Amino acid sequence: MDQQQEPRLPEAERHDHSRVRGEAARQEHGPLAGFTVGVTAARRADELTALLQRRGAAVLHAPALRIVPLADDAELLDATKELIARPPEIAVATTAIGFRGWVAAAEGWGYGEALVECLRGVRLLARGPKVKGAVRAAGLTEEWSPATESMAEVLDRLLTQGVAGQRIALQLHGEPLPGFVEALNDAGADVVVVPVYRWMPPEEPGPLDRLLDAVVARSLDALTFTSAPAAASLLTRAEERGLLGEVLVALRHDVLPVCVGPVTAVPLQSRGVDTVQPTRFRLGPLVQLLCQELPGRARALPVAGRRVEIRGHAVLVDGELRPVPPAGMSLLRSLAVRPGWVVSRAELLRALPGSGRDEHAVETAMARLRSALGAPKLIQTVVKRGYRLALDPTAEPTGA
Repeated sequence: MDQQQEPRLPEAERHDHSRVRGEAARQEHGPLAGFTVGVTAARRADELTALLQRRGAAVLHAPALRIVPLADDAELLDATKELIARPPEIAVATTAIGFRGWVAAAEGWGYGEALVECLRGVRLLARGPKVKGAVRAAGLTEEWSPATESMAEVLDRLLTQGVAGQRIALQLHGEPLPGFVEALNDAGADVVVVPVYRWMPPEEPGPLDRLLDAVVARSLDALTFTSAPAAASLLTRAEERGLLGEVLVALRHDVLPVCVGPVTAVPLQSRGVDTVQPTRFRLGPLVQLLCQELPGRARALPVAGRRVEIRGHAVLVDGELRPVPPAGMSLLRSLAVRPGWVVSRAELLRALPGSGRDEHAVETAMARLRSALGAPKLIQTVVKRGYRLALDPTAEPTGA
């Protein structure tokens, strides 16, 4: 035997070595390599995009909304003057950006010190750590903050302690809180809402339209939401374009909807779309959840002595990342529906978008697919019948 040639390993050992190489390569490329993730965030989109790209994902970003500050808004000014004139017993701060914006707007009107002094003497509730940070940056101290960052828990605490005859200032976070104000009013409270900013549709809908088209085309593997208004805005735009039904089907079955928390998920769940959410409502845990969910849903097959893992826009062959053109991915997914079975050229032709009736398009796309995979023997040509994945008969497929 040539000393430079490695001895051929038994079948089981070859699969073990393949698995070890695959794990090492996945660590090198990142757990999200080969997947495309949509980002709908307006705020902190750069941070979320960087976290995803650092783990190997391709990112398609389109803000589903824009934030309109109300620094010159008469409604905010009137609410601020009313509270300074008649201070509340309780104040609820719901978002860090909203609370900071309120104080900044008051300073611009010459009421900054008066507002801070007004809030210094009240029971101040802050929804979550970021809001606590904004409160303390203003020189104030919160009385309580829920561990869950849930407004429902804030409401439960207020109602349990009793609010009858109490004046409550409620800083809104861009949209009304369904049932929140009504529940407090029913319990005898006098609620003054403080609308610091509003969510509005994006001025230029082009990027959001492209994101919706990607959802319908299933060229996204996951779609992330960091606020309920963003989810509602995306669905509204889909409805305006006549795509709502197709978008909902895609989100229910093919594109994974990931929300930062249960409040964010409400607009989707009200449309029958199940979502996944991290246990901690932060961007970091959201990305960690994607790193678990997407690879876990990828199809992994033992083919021709290799481990082939089919991802969104790429394939891991023994852990080596191989980008594949969209036409090639369409063919590969068709072959992987029943791995090892022959798929006819006619059936593969139907899987190719915009290919017409020319079966030569299948041969061209197949040649490019084999070249992209870097291992031509993974796909066998069955003369006069079609193509098949060279599935290892003794190995068990894994993955979704």
